[in-house]
Amino acid sequence: METVYRSKTDLWLIALLAIAISASLSGAFVMLSTGTPAAWMVAAFIAIVGVGLPLWLLLSTRYVLGQGQLRVLSGPFKWCVPLAKITAITPTSSPLSSPALSLDRLRIDYGVGNSVMISPRNKEQFVKAIEAARGSAV
Repeated sequence: METVYRSKTDLWLIALLAIAISASLSGAFVMLSTGTPAAWMVAAFIAIVGVGLPLWLLLSTRYVLGQGQLRVLSGPFKWCVPLAKITAITPTSSPLSSPALSLDRLRIDYGVGNSVMISPRNKEQFVKAIEAARGSAV
């Protein structure tokens, strides 16, 4: 059985993404106003990258626990962390890029020198679920 944990989302990030999306849409409309075929292609690219990618990340970032692994999904990015290879789970507020929509994060160290930072909505419940899944897998 798989359990899905949604990412906690900070309001400042939503505001920042809304500004970026607005700026991208404005840029696309400016390009469209020129009326050239090339402008349509540029406007489409701006809309896809500047609107589509942020929305995709915002709506799809989640963490799936099941089948002996943790799958981290965020837009086009995916990580697969075998539960047996997890060596540490520590709280962090690092602003480094990661599949987390909040700075209230967990750093998951696994394997040799690998790590991923995530931000499940209920960190305590998430950590307990990881520990229970690791205990049943041993």
